[in-house]
Amino acid sequence: MKGVVLAGGRGTRLRPMTKIMNKHVLPVYDEPMIFYPVRTLLKNGISEILVISAPEYIGGYIQLLEETFENAEFSYKVQDKPAGIAHAIQLAERFVDGTFAVVLGDNIVMDDIREDITGFDDSDEDCMIFLKEVSDPSRYGVAEVEDDRVVDLKEKPDSPETNTAVIGLYLYTSDVFERIPELSKSDRGELEVTDLNRTYIEDDALGYSELDGQWFDVGTPDGLLKASNFVAESR
Repeated sequence: MKGVVLAGGRGTRLRPMTKIMNKHVLPVYDEPMIFYPVRTLLKNGISEILVISAPEYIGGYIQLLEETFENAEFSYKVQDKPAGIAHAIQLAERFVDGTFAVVLGDNIVMDDIREDITGFDDSDEDCMIFLKEVSDPSRYGVAEVEDDRVVDLKEKPDSPETNTAVIGLYLYTSDVFERIPELSKSDRGELEVTDLNRTYIEDDALGYSELDGQWFDVGTPDGLLKASNFVAESR
């Protein structure tokens, strides 16, 4: 399995810190944010990693990552403008030759997901999402689960029916590259990953796993602070 780290976006929730810099180099305690999703992939056996970011940042990532992670084999791809997570995933088509993991650069996942990765390679599912109970589900994609099956996904609903958030970690087969071109843009003018993952529900090809350990969305000042404090206390 290969891995894809999405490190683009505008970082609007972290303004003014991200006014002149990419959010994924902001420090989470003593290391750049992007180190954490890279380590998530490496510690779960994924060493071939594609990093996708904006053209003005990609050169810095090449220098930063190549000098730090000697046990990883990095590739890089430019996303010219923020057009949605599904659009960014489509850019990985030439890199992928089978199953692959996608992790958002502002997600810190402390769980061991090796069993999920191994099981996905051997399963009949074409997509796996990861879920976590949260106190503020309206900030995320939200999953409705019935009888051990995801029956619906909603993107940042005003009145969530559950508090089960879909975190920024996904497993796909190469089938995804046939699905993305069929998506319609959202009201934001983007190709949404929630819409993409909903197509797998329709085909009964979506699996899920619930995280037990710590997870942080560090795309907000509060999330950045909580993650930094957790990492500092864990050292």
